Amino acid sequence: MPRKTAVLKDQLFLEHDPGYGHPESPARLAAIYRALEMRPSSGGLFFPDFTPARHEDLLLNHGAAYVARVAATAGQTFASLDPDTCTSPHSYEAACLAAGAVIAGIKLVASGQADNAAALVRPPGHHAEADNSGGFCLFNNIAIGARYGLKHLGMERIFILDWDLHHGNGTQHSFYDTDQVFYCSTHQYPHYPGTGSLQETGRGKGEGYTLNVPLPGGQGDQDFARIMHELVAPVARQYRPDCIMVSAGYDTHVLDPLGGMAVTTAGFAWLSRSMVALAEELCAGRLVLVLEGGYYLQGLAEGVLASLLEMSGEEGAELAAPSALPQAKRPLPALDAALTGAKKYWTF
Repeated sequence: MPRKTAVLKDQLFLEHDPGYGHPESPARLAAIYRALEMRPSSGGLFFPDFTPARHEDLLLNHGAAYVARVAATAGQTFASLDPDTCTSPHSYEAACLAAGAVIAGIKLVASGQADNAAALVRPPGHHAEADNSGGFCLFNNIAIGARYGLKHLGMERIFILDWDLHHGNGTQHSFYDTDQVFYCSTHQYPHYPGTGSLQETGRGKGEGYTLNVPLPGGQGDQDFARIMHELVAPVARQYRPDCIMVSAGYDTHVLDPLGGMAVTTAGFAWLSRSMVALAEELCAGRLVLVLEGGYYLQGLAEGVLASLLEMSGEEGAELAAPSALPQAKRPLPALDAALTGAKKYWTF
């Protein structure tokens, strides 16, 4: 079924340059944008204008002193916020626009102007804490967008799925004490940043609303399909969110140089299709995908394009056909362990 998919993209995102040889390079987004431009025009995708996040929007998730620290890098040739995260003259401007893109996406789906939205942005965000940068991230784009939805758009519950190779420590910590955002992450463990164990389930009102699926590495399409089908979807159905958001990292690709997973383009298509279907079932289709990692350029571009095809409902998205995924089950102890822990809070 054709859908209206808002794609939030801007050339300014390519102006954030962490430096020569840095894996989070402008070439990542350039590859995605090129792949988009080479596709025949589609009625399902549209490219709305959007504005940077305002200072008060950034403060929804970050401390004023930290925002000022990042702002102070504007115009500087080079600044290092932490060992992994560096800035260039336009990085602060790009980071504000990245957060603004996610806000625009959630506003568009809340108003019905879009069925779903994809923020193809950088710098990424899910490692950014309230008062610290980390893991290539300046501001936590998806957390800012979620907080905006809760404060300004009448939303009461938001489900965030993080399928990046790395655990989104910043996003988890942003909502660890609340039941208004359910944070669920599949990630390689132990791996950077070292968080995301089975024991991290939330605190206070948030207990049971953080669900981690730490994986040893080597998991592929069928493994992730099982995790979505057997764990993520049943929990989301019980949570009944007003919107689903995805921290979409494509560094679980089988050829990603920073990863150790085995997902293919077909797997990303299937993951996206499953999230579209879940959003249509639970929250009138409201789905916002936010780009995080992915460092094998061809796999990144193909994976994002597959996600957009699924989101817009374009014909010919054959990559996600059931036959494209292996059907035989194999033991997946990490899923079994996550299910055991989740049964304390949810019914399966």
